[in-house]
Amino acid sequence: MTTRTLVLMRHAKAETPGQLTDFERALTDRGRVDAGAAGGWLAAQGLHPGLVLCSTATRTRQTWHAVAAALVQGGAASEVRFEDGLYDGGRTEVIDLLRAVPDSIGTVLVVGHNPIVSDVSLLLSSGGEASIGEGLRTSGLAVHRAEGWWSTTEPGSMPLVMTHTARG
Repeated sequence: MTTRTLVLMRHAKAETPGQLTDFERALTDRGRVDAGAAGGWLAAQGLHPGLVLCSTATRTRQTWHAVAAALVQGGAASEVRFEDGLYDGGRTEVIDLLRAVPDSIGTVLVVGHNPIVSDVSLLLSSGGEASIGEGLRTSGLAVHRAEGWWSTTEPGSMPLVMTHTARG
């Protein structure tokens, strides 16, 4: 058995839709700064993901790129998979993605959208630990940790150990 760490992150602040579709919404200037701050926080906590699962939407890809720039300064390189199911799916798709993670990977970062990332955090928590309150805010992170294999990920199996809302 091994310790596995899951970091769930809600994308950074995005533009209002305007003429764009929801999928195409980009980050605001504040969002880019906050996403970079999230990467700096992850590096300071020693949370260097071996695998990143990121929604294919513009704002989540931009969030990951800003996070990655801060993590790279800490010397971390990650495998990144852009997953449609993190944009148009639900909790089940996220849990299925986690169950398929190779056990050689200790830390996974999921960059997605609310309400799904907050719902997954609540689903995985067994209660009584740190709390995400009303849900993750933009650039919010929820860190879960447990012993075992990714394939055994199920409701209540990964306690929430800390949260952070990054602001630049």
